[in-house]
Amino acid sequence: MDKKNAMRAGAVAAGTTLMMLLMSSPALALTRDDGDDPGPGLSAMETIGLYVVAPIVLFLVITGLVMVLDKSRKQA
Repeated sequence: MDKKNAMRAGAVAAGTTLMMLLMSSPALALTRDDGDDPGPGLSAMETIGLYVVAPIVLFLVITGLVMVLDKSRKQA
């Protein structure tokens, strides 16, 4: 693809993204809905545990189970 087509594709992509951002409405996250009852926030350690440690532990458990239960290895 030559330089002119690449510039045109980039301009179209940038223009489309800009128009989508300008035309979208804000999320209005500060406006409370009827029946909205948020719980207490998470501490820093709870957040790290939930979003960092838990996925790593889950990954290691799944990997360990796959390695232990793998039947494709030849038995010696």
